[in-house]
Amino acid sequence: MTEQDIKLLKQDPDGLATYEYLANNIETCYADLDAIVDNMITVDRSGQFLASAARYLHAIDPQRYAAAVDRLVGATIDKDREHSFLPALMRGIYGDNYAEGAEERCATDRNFRRMYQRLYPRTDTL
Repeated sequence: MTEQDIKLLKQDPDGLATYEYLANNIETCYADLDAIVDNMITVDRSGQFLASAARYLHAIDPQRYAAAVDRLVGATIDKDREHSFLPALMRGIYGDNYAEGAEERCATDRNFRRMYQRLYPRTDTL
C-alpha cells in the first residue's frame, strides 16, 4: 500500500472505499491486511462493509484469512446494532444450516455465540 493509498483510505467516510480497495487488490494486499482491517473498523459505523469484507475473505480462503475474518466479524457484531447485516453474515460464514448444532458451536466459537445470541435472544432468563 502506498502512502497515497493510506491517505485516501483514512478519508473513507463509510468503509466502501476500503472494501473496494481490498477487493480490487486482494492478490497483492496480504501484507497490508491488518492495516486495511484496522481502517475499515475505524470508518465503518454501521458494520455493512465489515460484514461484506468478512464474507468475501471467508469465501476466498477461510484458513488464510481466518484472523482478519475473526476481527471483521467481531467488529460487525459490535457495530450492527439493528442486526441488519448479522443474518447474512451468519449464513456466509457458517452456512445456511448454522442453527444445527448451535449449542455446541456457541460453546467453542465466541463470534458465533455473540451473533446467535443477538439474533435469537433467550426469553427464559430471570
